[in-house]
Amino acid sequence: MLPRILLIVTLALAGCNSRPGPEVLTPDTSQPPAGARIVRVLAVTTRAPEAQTPGSYGATRAASPGWLSYEVSVPPGHQPGQIEWPDRSSSAARNFVVRSQTPLSREGFAKRLPREGVGLYIHGFNTRFHEALFRTAQLSVDAHMEEEPILFTWPSAGNAGAYLADRDASDFSRAALADLLRLLTKDRSVSKPVPVLAHSMGARLTMETLVQLRLAGRGDVLDRIELILAAPDIDIDLFRAQMASVGKMRHPITVLVASDDPALKISSRLAARRMRLGLADVHDPAIQRLAVESGIRIIDITEVETRDPAHSRYVGLISGEAGTAADVTLFGEIRQAGAFVFNQFGGALNSIGGALAE
Repeated sequence: MLPRILLIVTLALAGCNSRPGPEVLTPDTSQPPAGARIVRVLAVTTRAPEAQTPGSYGATRAASPGWLSYEVSVPPGHQPGQIEWPDRSSSAARNFVVRSQTPLSREGFAKRLPREGVGLYIHGFNTRFHEALFRTAQLSVDAHMEEEPILFTWPSAGNAGAYLADRDASDFSRAALADLLRLLTKDRSVSKPVPVLAHSMGARLTMETLVQLRLAGRGDVLDRIELILAAPDIDIDLFRAQMASVGKMRHPITVLVASDDPALKISSRLAARRMRLGLADVHDPAIQRLAVESGIRIIDITEVETRDPAHSRYVGLISGEAGTAADVTLFGEIRQAGAFVFNQFGGALNSIGGALAE
């Protein structure tokens, strides 16, 4: 039975047969075309460098985190929600390209943090380094983020059959993510919280990291984070236990769920059919109570129509694709805990029940 399930995972999550390789990280030093947007992405990784492909990072776990700075060029004709991947005849006029890569020390990384604020992205299962990097740049551009984008990338195998290896790799990365969150929230002169977007298995990593910070007495770090969990691949009972440890956040956690997410349905099957948080039914009174008692917002985005697979529907939502009007600031404006359904037309959130003003 297990090999059959793994085959289903491969078919459901691998997406397309041809995925870009690490060669897309080769810097393009030509003059950028008119209208191209240059995005600086600071990156922290627990991946080790690939010996055979200089400048790339794979699934091997690093003894200590790597600190990096990239410049990514987004083409003039970029379509919201999309990554125009380089190919054999790629150019900065048509494709995302890396313009520069700069290794940093932790101290050098800290010096490059802008005083205007930063936004952090944490990718999910089956994600390669370059895929996470380009996704970070794309989200930054399409969501019109005022903050500078930061990527935390853990050593996912980038292989749909490596689910357990990825989960172990995410657990391996907790201490490094906790250190990054301490660093990003250190400057008390920046009044607004640090927005954090964590997807899929990256949401599990993030919640475990919040528990670690709370148990270490670092409530000051938690108070300066505004977290969105997109399609979180977290056992629902584990999430209840995590929230019991973390407690209500100063800036309520937002959870984006969808009932038609095939990846999370497969994850549930692999876990003896235990419910995943990202599949939560907002009409269920137990889910509504969980939202109110934990002080979180659970938002059903099942009806959002985008070109993205259900497990990555958050990309189209945040990017404003296909008529959606949401960006990362929308959810921060809701001062309620409870269960909601996102109405694509007009970007409205309809309360389902159990909502409680803070």
